[in-house]
Amino acid sequence: MNPTATTDIRLSAVRGEIVHFIADPAHDAHALEHFADGLLIVRDGHVAECGPAAELLAKLPAGTPVADHRGKLILPGFVDTHVHYPQTDIIASHGEQLLEWLEKYTFPAERRFADPAHAAEVAAFFCDQLLKNGTTTAAAFATVHPASVDALFTAAQRRRMRLITGKVLMDRNCPDFLRDTAASGYAESKALIERWHGRDRLLYAVTPRFAPTSTPAQMRLAGRLFAEHPGVFLQSHLAENRGEVDWVAQLHPEARSYLDVYERCGQLGMRAVYAHCIWLDDTDRRRMADTGTAISFCPTSNLFLGSGLFDLRRARELGVRVGLGTDVGAGTSFSMLQTMNEAYKVLQLAGQSLSAASAFHLATLGGAHSLYLDDRIGNFAAGKEADFVVLDPRATPLLARRSAACATLDERLFVLMMLGDDRAVAATHVLGRPAWPRAPAA
Repeated sequence: MNPTATTDIRLSAVRGEIVHFIADPAHDAHALEHFADGLLIVRDGHVAECGPAAELLAKLPAGTPVADHRGKLILPGFVDTHVHYPQTDIIASHGEQLLEWLEKYTFPAERRFADPAHAAEVAAFFCDQLLKNGTTTAAAFATVHPASVDALFTAAQRRRMRLITGKVLMDRNCPDFLRDTAASGYAESKALIERWHGRDRLLYAVTPRFAPTSTPAQMRLAGRLFAEHPGVFLQSHLAENRGEVDWVAQLHPEARSYLDVYERCGQLGMRAVYAHCIWLDDTDRRRMADTGTAISFCPTSNLFLGSGLFDLRRARELGVRVGLGTDVGAGTSFSMLQTMNEAYKVLQLAGQSLSAASAFHLATLGGAHSLYLDDRIGNFAAGKEADFVVLDPRATPLLARRSAACATLDERLFVLMMLGDDRAVAATHVLGRPAWPRAPAA
C-alpha cells in the first residue's frame, strides 16, 4: 500500500476469489472473468476497480479497510426476476396445480395484506430472506392493496436494495375481497408510481396478475400506465399451465395466442417481464424477442406445481431475454443456488444441458440484462452498483469434501449450485456495505 496516501473514508475493498461475467457464456467463450486472488475496490457504493489483488493493493491509500474473504468466492449479487412476497407464508403448502393453488392458498394469504402491519412484518422478513440468500435485486409481486406496495418498498429502501414491485391488478375471476376495478386499479397504480418509482433504488412495475383475472378494460388501462410512465416495468404471468392456457383461449377467442392478449393491450416491450412461458410457440418467442420482452424462468415452481418444462434452448436461439426467478411461494426456496440446481434438472428432463457458467450468468448479469438493469448491476464493471455475495465452498462438510476434489473453477461452481443453499452465503453486501449478516446495532 502507498504509505503517504490519505485515507478516503468513502473507499473500501474486498479480497477473495472473484468471479463475474462480462458477456453471456452461451455465446462467448471469454465471458467469464476470474481472479483467483482478486480485489474489488468500492467507492461511494459503486465499483471503482476490480482485478488481481497483487496489482490493486498497491493502489489503495493507507488505512483503506479491506475485508479479507480469501478461500471464498465473490460474485455479483443475485437477481431474482420473479417472486411473490405475500406468498412467503404459504411456501411448502402441499399439492395442487396452478389454478387450484391460487384458490386454496394464494388468495386467502393475500387477503391478510389489507392490514398494513401484517404487510410490513412480512416485507421485512422477505427482504431479509433475500439478503440471507445473496439476492440483492428482485422483481416482486405485492397484492391488490396499495399498502402492500408501500410496505415492501419501505423495507427494501431501509436495506438499500434495488427492488421492483407494484400493486396487483385483478377485477374479475378472483374473490370479492381481492377485487379492484379497472378505474381504481389505474388510479391506485398511478399514485404509487408517483410516490415510489425512481426513489433511491426502487422501481415500479405495472402488475396485472395474469390475463384471466383482469377484464379487457383493466388490461388496456394497464398497458396505458406502462406507456404513460417511461422507465416503469410491467410484470405478469404467461403460459404456465395447460389449463390456464385453455382458459385464456376461452376468454379471448379473438387472440391468436395467450401472448397476443397482452400485446393487444400494449403490454409488451422493454422492461416487460413474464414468468414461466412454458407453453409458447416460436411465433410467440419471436414476438417477445422482437419487442424486447423478457422471460423469467422459474424452475422450482414449475416442478412443484407440475406445470411443465421450460425450453431455454429455443428462447436463446430466438434471442429472448431470460432471467431466473424463485417464484416463492410455489417456488420452494429463496436460494438462487437451489433455483440453479432445479434449472439444471428441468433442462436435463428437456434434453438440454445447463453449464455452471450459464447458470451463474442467468442469476447475475443475465438477470440484470433481462430487466434492462445491466447498466447498473450484474457484474463488477467500473461504475456499477457494488452489490455482491460471498460464497463459502466449505460451508457444510459435504460441500467442503466435494469442493476439495474439484479440479476446475467450472466444477467448483457446479458443486456450489447443486449442493449450496443459504448456508453457503458467508456475506451479502449492498452498495458496498454489509447487509447480511446484519451488523449489530450500535
